[in-house]
Amino acid sequence: MNPKITRFLENQALPTPYLVVDVDHVEYRYQQLKTQLPQASIYYAVKANPAMAILERLVSLGSSFDAASWEEVELCLQAGAPAGGISFGNTIKKASAIAQAYQAGVRLFAFDCLEELEKIADQAPNAQVYCRLMVENKGAEWPLSRKFGTTLDNAKTLMLKAKDLGLDPYGLSFHVGSQQTSIHAYEAAIAKTALLFTDLAHAGIDLRMVNLGGGFPIRYQEEVPEIDQFTSTIAQAMTQYFKNNIPHIIIEPGRFLVGEAGTICSEVVLTSQRGIPDGPKWVYLDIGRFGGLAETEGEAIKYQIETPYPEGDMVSAAIAGPTCDGADIMYEKTPYQLPIQLKSGDRVSLHSTGAYVSSYCATKFNGFKPLAEYYI
Repeated sequence: MNPKITRFLENQALPTPYLVVDVDHVEYRYQQLKTQLPQASIYYAVKANPAMAILERLVSLGSSFDAASWEEVELCLQAGAPAGGISFGNTIKKASAIAQAYQAGVRLFAFDCLEELEKIADQAPNAQVYCRLMVENKGAEWPLSRKFGTTLDNAKTLMLKAKDLGLDPYGLSFHVGSQQTSIHAYEAAIAKTALLFTDLAHAGIDLRMVNLGGGFPIRYQEEVPEIDQFTSTIAQAMTQYFKNNIPHIIIEPGRFLVGEAGTICSEVVLTSQRGIPDGPKWVYLDIGRFGGLAETEGEAIKYQIETPYPEGDMVSAAIAGPTCDGADIMYEKTPYQLPIQLKSGDRVSLHSTGAYVSSYCATKFNGFKPLAEYYI
């Protein structure tokens, strides 16, 4: 565990569940990524964790920001980010949100269909736009490809249309999926993007930017490739497919910057085999899928759980949340082994929970209070 967080947990007797995030670790990850891929502009994906303490620290480091809503744009501005350093990266935006962002000074907008492009042209005249491509998400533990993106052929048509509508066809983007564990996913997507750059150049469209999205993984239970493996693959692919005409590169890390900076402290509410001798021991925590652990859907993200019993006999466990909803089960198929002596009242730590936990937390479902947050 992070030593700074360990000291915080040892010196506090706070009611659970709560999330504690080491903001210094967020800075460390930002600097690491900046060193590994210096040619890229970092646009932090605010949706990963929109806490003001994180936004303010990243502003002080010179980060730009990827916002998914007007509310996130507003948070970035409140944290001191210049409007010119904010990308409205959601391809699904209300016309009113586009107008508010434009009036605030945002000039970079994403789209993936004609209808969205026309909204941007109406509400944000002369803005820079980039089209999101549909790419393979194989290797991602939290895929994103079905809801977003368009084909190469349609993207070409749309970028030509953007120029006709008085917009600036600035670039292309893709996302290889969140918690992407395959370094080759980026290479394949870059190759696909470069083809369209060439086609559009022949059609008179001078693209100047490629947005590689996010997706860089962190360690949960299993090892993942190190960040230098991803960044070296990206750098090599950009040189291979764009030759001497490498465009401005944008990356949108979220999980990679904040995930490992956070730990949840949770209390065991109940443990029981419920009279089923061949079944697992059920361990119910005071946080579950509705309390912020939404990424356990399909048992996709497998958090590491630390208990007060580092030694002793272990037992197969199913792990669930405290609500009366039958879907509030985090792990039943994943083979978790927990100490047999684990009991009601014990406190456990869920590691690498700095990303997509506080922002997924439901508001008072079953009357439970939203997750408390501490930034140190």
